[in-house]
Amino acid sequence: MRRTYNVNAGWEFTCPKDGKKDKIDLPHTWNATDGQDGGNDYFRGECTYEYAFDKPELADGEELYAEFKGVNASAKVFINGESVAEHDGGYSTFRARLTPHLKAKNTLKVLADNSVNDRVYPQRADFTFYGGIYRDVNFIIAEKSHFDLDCYGCNPIKIEPHVEGNDGRLKVTAYAVGEGKIEITVYDSDGHAVATAANGEEILLKNIHLWNGVSDPYLYSATARLVKEGRVCDEVSSTFGFRTFEVDPKKGFILNGRVYPLRGVCRHQDRLGKGNAISRADHEEDISMIVDIGANTVRLAHYQHDDYFYDLCDRAGLVVWAEIPYISKHMNGGDENAVSQMTELILQQYNHPCIAVWGISNEITMLKTDKKDMLATHKKLNELCHRLDPDRLTTLACFAACLPMNKSAHITDIVSWNLYLGWYVPGLFLNDVWLKFFRLIYPGRCIGYSEYGAEAMTNLHARKPRRFDNTEEYQAIYHEYMAKFFERHPYLWATHLWNMFDFGADGRDQGGDPGKNHKGLVTFDRKIKKDAYYLYKAYWSKDKFVHICGKRYANREGKSTVIKVYSNAGAPELTVNGIPVKGKCRDGKIYLYKIALTGEHKIFARAGECTDECTITRVAQPDPAYKLHVKSNNLSWEK
Repeated sequence: MRRTYNVNAGWEFTCPKDGKKDKIDLPHTWNATDGQDGGNDYFRGECTYEYAFDKPELADGEELYAEFKGVNASAKVFINGESVAEHDGGYSTFRARLTPHLKAKNTLKVLADNSVNDRVYPQRADFTFYGGIYRDVNFIIAEKSHFDLDCYGCNPIKIEPHVEGNDGRLKVTAYAVGEGKIEITVYDSDGHAVATAANGEEILLKNIHLWNGVSDPYLYSATARLVKEGRVCDEVSSTFGFRTFEVDPKKGFILNGRVYPLRGVCRHQDRLGKGNAISRADHEEDISMIVDIGANTVRLAHYQHDDYFYDLCDRAGLVVWAEIPYISKHMNGGDENAVSQMTELILQQYNHPCIAVWGISNEITMLKTDKKDMLATHKKLNELCHRLDPDRLTTLACFAACLPMNKSAHITDIVSWNLYLGWYVPGLFLNDVWLKFFRLIYPGRCIGYSEYGAEAMTNLHARKPRRFDNTEEYQAIYHEYMAKFFERHPYLWATHLWNMFDFGADGRDQGGDPGKNHKGLVTFDRKIKKDAYYLYKAYWSKDKFVHICGKRYANREGKSTVIKVYSNAGAPELTVNGIPVKGKCRDGKIYLYKIALTGEHKIFARAGECTDECTITRVAQPDPAYKLHVKSNNLSWEK
C-alpha cells in the first residue's frame, strides 16, 4: 500500500545574498520581510534547499517520490547530484521520482528561483512574488503497481458527476501504472458505501443529495483501489459533489435551478511576517472570516491556491473562481508556461464541486503590447479549458481601462471587470453609468465585478473623509454605495470585493506603511476587522450582530459628530453616557446618530440580544496620526 509522510522538518537553506547555511523547517520563504517593506527591492534570485535522509526500506519494486506542493517560481530538483525534475510555476503541485538514484545516505537538493524572466508567469503584478518552498513537501512510497504519480501532480482519480432530475450519473476513472484491477466505491457523507463499480463504469445514484452552496455543502467521496492477486496494493480517494450551475444575463448565477447571486471577496494567501509560507491554521482562519461576513463566493487570486483551501471551500459551500497568474503583461515567451499552469490547475483541482469557473487572465491589457499574440493566447487557453473540462465555464478579469468593445472581453463564456470607480476615478455614480452603457451595447453578455475596493489604514481617520485619504471612514462610504449598487443590479453574475485581507505588494510606497495593499476588509495580520467588514456582514450574513463604526477614531474634534452603526438585527437603541439618542435608518442596515461632542462619551448600542460599545473623546485638535496630505494615491504624513 501507498505510504505518505511529511518531510517539512530539518532542511538546510542557503541564499546567495549572504552565503550562510541556515537550519530551517518548511514552509519557508526568503521574502517574508523584504517582500513587505516597500521599495520593490526584495531579493529575487535562486536559493538552495537541502534535505539529508537515510534510504527508506523499500520492498522489491517499490518507488519513492518527492511531492512538492508549492515552490516559487521555478524549481530544479536533484538527488545525490542527479537531476530528477524541473518545474516552472510557483503555485501548483509537482513530483519527482527518486528511486533510481537512492543510496544509503542521500541529499535532496532543490534550487528555488523567483528571478525576473520573460517566460514564467507572473512577472508584473501588484503583489509580491515570494520565493521559496512555501508549501509542504512529502515523500510517497508506492508499490510497483500503483496509481499514477507522474501526471501533472494531480490526484489520479477523476470524478465526473452529473445531475439528472432527482438522480445522479457518475463516472469515476482512476489511472494506474502496472498490473491490477481497479475497483471503485462511492460513499455518502457519513461514510456509508452507496455504490460500487468497475473503473470508468457509469454509476446511477437515486435521489442524490445536492451540494447546495453555503446552506448545504453536501459531499460524497469516491475511493479507487488497485487490486492485484486478491490484495489491495494502492488506494486513492477524493470528495466530490452533485450540483448544476448556469449563468443568465438577466438572472445572474443559477445554482441547482435557483437564482443564486454570487456576492463575495477575492483572497490573497500571504500574511504579515510569513509571506506565502502559511499553515493550515492560517487557511482555516481565513475561511472562517470569509464565511463570517456571509460571502457565498471567493475569487482565489491570482494563482492556484493550496489544495487544502479548495477543500475548505468545498466544505463551506463557497463558489470558487480559480485562475492562473496570466496577469498584467503578456509575454511572447510565456505561452508554454501559461498552458502548463492552466493544465495543472484544472487537472489538480478538477474534482472540487466549489469551482464553477476557470479564470484565464487578469488585467492582461494593462500594457497594450503584442495584442495579436495576446488574443491568440486567450483563445488557446479558452479552448484548453473546454477540452480538459467541458462542464465548467471560463471567464477573465478585464482591466478597468479596457472598454466593453475590447476583443479580449468576448473570448470567454462570461466576463467580469476590475472597476474602481469612486477610488482611482472620482464619482461613485459612474458605476451605474458604466454598467448601463455595457448593458445597452451587450444585453446578452453575462457580466460581473471581479474587483472593486478602496484603501484603508486602521490608524487613519477623517471627520470629512474623501477619496484617496486612506481612512476607514472613506472605505466604509465607498462600500456602502457598492453594496446598494449590487442590490440594484441583481443580474451581475458575481461580485468579488478586492480584497478580503490586506496583502504584500512590495512595489507600493504609501506613506506610513509601504509594501502593502490596504484594500482589505481585514488587516494583513488578520487582527483587525475594519468597519467595512461589518457593512458586508450586515448585507450578507444571517448571523445577527450590531457594530459601532469608528471605534479607532476615538479622539474627535468639532462640536458634534455622527455615530454610525451597522446592524442586521433591527434598529439599534443607542445611548450616550446612558442617555438615549434618536437616529436615522439608511437602507435597513446603516443607522446614523448625531451627537454633541462635549468631552468623553461612552457609546452603547443594542439591537435585540446584540450589543456593542465604545468610547470617544472630544479633542481641540485632531490626532496628528490622522492628518495627511493627499497627492494622487501617494500619502505622506505631516511631521
